[in-house]
This record gives sequence, structure tokens and C-alpha cells, in this order.
Amino acid sequence: MKPVSEVKIYRVEGYMLISHDSLPTWQKFVKEVRALKPEHAVEYVYSVLGSNHKLRRKHIRIVSVKEIKPEEAQDRRVVDLAKIRGFVRF
Repeated sequence: MKPVSEVKIYRVEGYMLISHDSLPTWQKFVKEVRALKPEHAVEYVYSVLGSNHKLRRKHIRIVSVKEIKPEEAQDRRVVDLAKIRGFVRF
């Protein structure tokens, strides 16, 4: 039997094309996300940047995806979620 997968924290770095119509500019971004696999982290970043900045996937370039320790994470929301051990149902 396989062990249960644990949620990890990934740092996704890359570039996104801002204002691709008038004056195209590639802007660097760094996102820290929680995911089971690096592929899931990349999909989540595509989804968030696409919805928040109205970008298509072709306007987002992923440079690196690294697994990081919870102590290295700088996004407070990610750190707080990593501390949760379980949920209580009522």
C-alpha cells in the first residue's frame, strides 16, 4: 500500500505579460502555493494569474518550480495553512 501523499509548499517563479495590447511588458512574479505535486502548483498559478490579471496561458512563462520548507515560505497565508493539522466537523 502506498503512503498517503502530503501537501507540500512550492515556490513558482516566472514572468507574465502585462498590457499585451498597447505596451507589452514582461513582469516577474513569485508565488508560493500548497499542492501535492509540482504539476498541481503550476496549474494553480496559471488559474490564479489568469483570473486575477485576465491573462492567457501563453502570456505566462514559468521559469522554475521548487519545493520549499514551511520555514522558508514568506506568504503568511501559506504558512498558516501549513500549521493546520486537521478540520473539525460539526
